[in-house]
Amino acid sequence: MTVPGDWAPDACTLPTSDRPLRVAEFDDLFTFVVRAERRAPTLLDLVLRRIVEAPARDLAKRESECCSFFTFRFDADGDDVVMHVEVPAGQVELLDALEARACARP
Repeated sequence: MTVPGDWAPDACTLPTSDRPLRVAEFDDLFTFVVRAERRAPTLLDLVLRRIVEAPARDLAKRESECCSFFTFRFDADGDDVVMHVEVPAGQVELLDALEARACARP
Protein backbone atom coordinates (compact mmCIF):
# COMPACT_ATOMS: atom_id res chain seq x y z
CA MET A 1 0.00 0.00 0.00
CA THR A 2 2.41 2.71 1.15
CA VAL A 3 5.81 2.74 -0.48
CA PRO A 4 8.70 4.28 1.50
CA GLY A 5 9.82 7.44 -0.25
CA ASP A 6 6.53 7.69 -2.14
CA TRP A 7 3.96 7.02 0.64
CA ALA A 8 1.06 7.48 -1.74
CA PRO A 9 -1.42 4.61 -1.59
CA ASP A 10 -2.77 2.84 -4.65
CA ALA A 11 -6.10 4.63 -4.10
CA CYS A 12 -4.48 8.01 -4.81
CA THR A 13 -5.59 9.43 -8.16
CA LEU A 14 -2.89 12.11 -8.32
CA PRO A 15 -0.75 11.38 -11.37
CA THR A 16 2.52 9.70 -10.43
CA SER A 17 4.50 12.51 -12.07
CA ASP A 18 2.82 15.08 -9.78
CA ARG A 19 3.43 13.18 -6.54
CA PRO A 20 6.94 14.51 -5.83
CA LEU A 21 5.57 18.05 -6.10
CA ARG A 22 2.76 17.24 -3.66
CA VAL A 23 5.23 15.68 -1.21
CA ALA A 24 7.33 18.85 -1.48
CA GLU A 25 4.24 20.96 -0.70
CA PHE A 26 3.60 18.91 2.44
CA ASP A 27 7.26 19.16 3.41
CA ASP A 28 7.13 22.95 2.99
CA LEU A 29 3.97 23.10 5.12
CA PHE A 30 5.55 20.90 7.77
CA THR A 31 8.29 23.47 8.35
CA PHE A 32 5.53 25.48 10.05
CA VAL A 33 4.48 22.69 12.43
CA VAL A 34 4.71 23.93 16.00
CA ARG A 35 4.05 20.47 17.44
CA ALA A 36 2.17 17.23 16.93
CA GLU A 37 -0.65 17.67 19.42
CA ARG A 38 -2.43 14.34 19.49
CA ARG A 39 -2.19 10.98 17.81
CA ALA A 40 -4.86 8.31 17.85
CA PRO A 41 -4.75 5.29 15.55
CA THR A 42 -6.62 7.09 12.74
CA LEU A 43 -6.22 10.74 13.76
CA LEU A 44 -3.28 13.12 13.78
CA ASP A 45 -3.46 16.69 15.05
CA LEU A 46 -0.73 19.05 13.92
CA VAL A 47 -0.46 22.55 15.34
CA LEU A 48 0.61 24.98 12.63
CA ARG A 49 1.50 28.63 12.68
CA ARG A 50 -1.57 30.68 11.79
CA ILE A 51 0.30 32.30 8.89
CA VAL A 52 0.02 29.07 6.87
CA GLU A 53 -3.66 28.39 7.52
CA ALA A 54 -4.83 29.44 4.04
CA PRO A 55 -2.16 27.42 2.17
CA ALA A 56 -2.77 24.46 4.51
CA ARG A 57 -6.50 24.55 3.78
CA ASP A 58 -5.80 24.73 0.05
CA LEU A 59 -3.38 21.82 0.20
CA ALA A 60 -5.82 19.78 2.31
CA LYS A 61 -8.61 20.45 -0.21
CA ARG A 62 -6.47 19.37 -3.15
CA GLU A 63 -5.22 16.29 -1.30
CA SER A 64 -8.79 15.27 -0.45
CA GLU A 65 -9.69 15.51 -4.13
CA CYS A 66 -7.14 12.87 -5.14
CA CYS A 67 -7.17 10.85 -1.91
CA SER A 68 -10.82 10.96 -0.87
CA PHE A 69 -10.21 8.84 2.23
CA PHE A 70 -8.50 11.82 3.93
CA THR A 71 -10.55 14.06 6.20
CA PHE A 72 -9.01 17.40 7.13
CA ARG A 73 -10.47 19.84 9.64
CA PHE A 74 -9.03 23.04 11.05
CA ASP A 75 -9.56 24.70 14.44
CA ALA A 76 -8.13 27.85 15.96
CA ASP A 77 -5.68 27.36 18.84
CA GLY A 78 -4.73 30.78 20.16
CA ASP A 79 -2.21 32.25 17.73
CA ASP A 80 -1.93 28.90 15.93
CA VAL A 81 -4.24 26.57 14.04
CA VAL A 82 -4.75 22.84 14.48
CA MET A 83 -4.94 20.73 11.35
CA HIS A 84 -6.80 17.51 12.15
CA VAL A 85 -5.95 14.73 9.70
CA GLU A 86 -8.10 11.62 9.81
CA VAL A 87 -8.01 8.42 7.76
CA PRO A 88 -9.96 5.16 7.82
CA ALA A 89 -8.40 2.21 9.67
CA GLY A 90 -7.11 0.76 6.40
CA GLN A 91 -4.97 3.85 5.76
CA VAL A 92 -3.15 4.07 9.12
CA GLU A 93 0.20 3.37 7.44
CA LEU A 94 -0.28 6.50 5.37
CA LEU A 95 -1.01 8.55 8.48
CA ASP A 96 2.12 7.07 10.10
CA ALA A 97 4.18 8.20 7.09
CA LEU A 98 2.62 11.66 7.17
CA GLU A 99 3.37 11.98 10.89
CA ALA A 100 6.96 10.86 10.38
CA ARG A 101 7.50 13.50 7.71
CA ALA A 102 5.85 16.22 9.81
CA CYS A 103 7.88 15.38 12.91
CA ALA A 104 11.15 15.12 10.97
CA ARG A 105 10.99 18.76 9.92
CA PRO A 106 13.36 21.20 11.67
